[in-house]
Amino acid sequence: MNDIKRLLWPTLVVLLLGSGMIKAEPFTIINAQTKVSIIYAVDDGKIDSIAAHLLAADIQRVSGYLPRVYTDVTKAQGQVIIIGSVHSALIRSLHDSYFDQLKGRWECYSLKVKAKPFKNITNALVIVGSDYRGTAYGVFDISSRIGVTPWYWWADVQPERKRTVLLNINPYTSQPPSVKYRGIFINDEDWGLQPWAAKTFEPETGDIGPKTYAKVFELLLRLRANLIWPAMHPSTKPFYYYPENLKVAEDYQIVIGSSHAEPMLRNNVGEWNEKTMGSFNYVTNQQKVDDYWASRVKESSHLNAIYTIGMRGVHDSGIEGVKTIAETVPLLERIMKNQRMMLKTYINPDIKQVPQAFTAYKEVLDVYDGGLQVPEDVTLVWPDDNYGYIQRLDNEAESRRTGGSGVYYHLSYWGRPHDYLWLSTTSPALIQEEMTKAYTLQARNIWVANVGDIKPAEYNIQLFMDMAYHIQPFYQSEYTKTHLQQWVAANIDRPNAATVTNILWKYYQLAFERKPEFMGWSQTEPTTPVKFTAYNATAFSDQAQQRIAAYTKLEESVKAIKPHISVDRQDSYYQLVYYPVVAASCMNKKFLYRDKAYLYAQQGRLSTRTYDSLSKAAYQQIVNETAYYNTQLAVGKWAHIMSMNPRNLPVYQMPELNHTIVHHSTALQVLPEGANTDSLNHHQPASLPMFDKWVKQVHFIDLFLSKDTIVNYTVKTSAPWIKVSKRNGTLLPQGNASECHLWVDVDWQAVPAAANLNGTITISDSRQVVSTIAVQARNLQTPELSNYKGFAEHDGYISIYAKNYQAIQQSGNQHWKLITSPSATEQSVQALPLQFNAAGMENMSEAAIKSRPVVAYNFYTFDSSPAEVKVYTLPTFPLNKNFKMRYAVSVDDGPVSIFDFKTVGRSEEWKQNVLSNSTMRSMHISALKLGKHVLRIYMIDPGVVLDRILINLNNSKPFYGLLPETRLK
Repeated sequence: MNDIKRLLWPTLVVLLLGSGMIKAEPFTIINAQTKVSIIYAVDDGKIDSIAAHLLAADIQRVSGYLPRVYTDVTKAQGQVIIIGSVHSALIRSLHDSYFDQLKGRWECYSLKVKAKPFKNITNALVIVGSDYRGTAYGVFDISSRIGVTPWYWWADVQPERKRTVLLNINPYTSQPPSVKYRGIFINDEDWGLQPWAAKTFEPETGDIGPKTYAKVFELLLRLRANLIWPAMHPSTKPFYYYPENLKVAEDYQIVIGSSHAEPMLRNNVGEWNEKTMGSFNYVTNQQKVDDYWASRVKESSHLNAIYTIGMRGVHDSGIEGVKTIAETVPLLERIMKNQRMMLKTYINPDIKQVPQAFTAYKEVLDVYDGGLQVPEDVTLVWPDDNYGYIQRLDNEAESRRTGGSGVYYHLSYWGRPHDYLWLSTTSPALIQEEMTKAYTLQARNIWVANVGDIKPAEYNIQLFMDMAYHIQPFYQSEYTKTHLQQWVAANIDRPNAATVTNILWKYYQLAFERKPEFMGWSQTEPTTPVKFTAYNATAFSDQAQQRIAAYTKLEESVKAIKPHISVDRQDSYYQLVYYPVVAASCMNKKFLYRDKAYLYAQQGRLSTRTYDSLSKAAYQQIVNETAYYNTQLAVGKWAHIMSMNPRNLPVYQMPELNHTIVHHSTALQVLPEGANTDSLNHHQPASLPMFDKWVKQVHFIDLFLSKDTIVNYTVKTSAPWIKVSKRNGTLLPQGNASECHLWVDVDWQAVPAAANLNGTITISDSRQVVSTIAVQARNLQTPELSNYKGFAEHDGYISIYAKNYQAIQQSGNQHWKLITSPSATEQSVQALPLQFNAAGMENMSEAAIKSRPVVAYNFYTFDSSPAEVKVYTLPTFPLNKNFKMRYAVSVDDGPVSIFDFKTVGRSEEWKQNVLSNSTMRSMHISALKLGKHVLRIYMIDPGVVLDRILINLNNSKPFYGLLPETRLK
């Protein structure tokens, strides 16, 4: 009967709540008459005491009152909060069957208000966990409800002060976490966490030690996480060097694991001594290696741990003693067998009860694919490619393994093709897309995020952990932005949450096109010098200036909102919004202004030195803001946490600014959009790109001084239909006043009926005509375009965002679906579902391909010409070994071209893909006739994400990233 009660009780509670028969119980924590106290179960271990005292401190942060904390029920009276696990004597003494449902569950908790649970207690808010961590999660649920976020300490998020703290509590029982083990890897800590801990927070240790880890573990519990891979770089002593670290982990009930390069909880960098122990080589030095591992297993036998099995080199390098995969496979299988024997001997004879993981990272994935047999009960941890794209997930056979699988995911990275250790810019939309994909394909046992120094990855960590804890809402990709706004409201400012969210969303979008750390167009391993960016400053409405303008707008917004943020939240606002946005903006401007200075020096512009100064000023602002972060923020709390030049790579340095300016005989110079700089010297005929009635875009003409003088200019047009932003003006030899963008448009209401129009713009100074620029406008009068939905040619190209299709068709349950995009296109189109049978997908006939799901785009060309169709996708990987990354393209029902953008290893293509967050495949059409066309993209493999399409007709101008759409208007 009791078993039936346990099964029916949760459903009954839901039904009664819905009917109104059970109402939320008000529970007063503090008001003018009432002050709560706290009782915790003394027999549950240290974590209950920690949680109880942290809750008391949280109540004090909100109300100013510090509740008393007891272990003896008889000492408390009035309003109390009772804390304990379902197995504790304290909770058993309540004799409440509601909590029986918790027994045997993983990390769950219940909340319930009970009247008169004991004679001296009026009301009790009872927090009960199915286990120790479940209890802690329940406690921190209450902390969150009263306004204390997980980031109250790590980001100085001060809660709103309240005189009355009242909660309405429905009887509530949490579900088990979506992912069993959820945690972080502290890595590459050399420039932030380690020097901060050693010099600022924990000088008594001079390292990342128990005091620091206590704060890390508290954060993990507040984030409802449970796993740590400790810091392991040479700058930090190994986790096991300080015995107090182990005690803190045990007290906080944090599971200890180790990275892909640290078998059996060993930190090889700090613990393997080649002078005394020989080489870390299992072929030549097995006994020493076995002894080394066995001693750690004995030492850690009482710990809550996950053991990484297998073997690599000392520090993130390939295993020694073998040269080929064929040699490595049997050696690794022997190593794992011996490691598991140690675990059986010293921990549990039933090896299936010992948590183990095998991470197929870098070259290990090739070994696994070479036939390595990983024991059935070991969790397979699939890695991303270090840049946010998961390389592999379970196939059908792997998904049936009892050990399950997981994901090792990077939010920070040191390595080729370039580090991103400074700012945290991984797109929330990308994290959502990749991690829901992982969960769908059964990676549900371990999720670990490489978070670098923790700061400034606060939001990405929150997002990752919230997804790991409760994945369901994130299956709606649009929820990701909602989640960000909720986080902003809780941690920064509720009234301005929507505005701040939009700022951060744009910050992530701009970085998705090119991370701040990648703006030098340099690489590392090997390290190369910085280059000019690929943004085109002379075409496409000045790509470089458009990016500068986007960042300037963000900076202005961030600075405009700052005075409206409460005084208590100024430090958190600076850390979570102001510094990352401003620093990213300055890094972009540093290079884009440098590029302009170089280009303008070739053009002979007087403003060259101004752009040199702007580049230098952007660099100096990064210096100043970082100094503020490290010296004044939160009264020096974060001294040494923020480095603006981790590893001192070239991208972080002040650019070389020594430009020789070309001289011209005439002071006023004119250069239309798209023109080559050489045209200034050779007086070539100048013209603007074609204007078109059906794709209305504007173009610019640059006017600038090449001499230190004042010039008055006038602008005349040959026809009234030519519109210019200025008819006259004055250029001054000071700063940006020495130049201007003259914007040109067409008044389509005033154009003559002719299909092709020609005109001129004449620019003169006070003495002479300086330049005459040809203007061409296409005023094609065609009924077939009047109601045409689609895209049209402009300036020799057609730009299409994948989301703006004209038709979409599914096949069975297979379909293309709109998802939230990490890019500025806002939405992409993904091939779904992620789970379907791969049988019959090889060597499909053209007819079979054309019967598959298709997305179609209408486009119109105004001339007959050859064409190159470029399709841009996110650089995702095949779901597993059964798939590739294929789609098929056809134009006008012509033959299909099948493309596969799967990359191998660390190829040059892969490097460029991750630096730009895109990959491209193209098809050539020898002759595309004038008129209407239809581009169709057919689904082949699941998981393909279409972002944009560019059809190049005769535009030879280079560009980078996203071009504006050429949709019919």
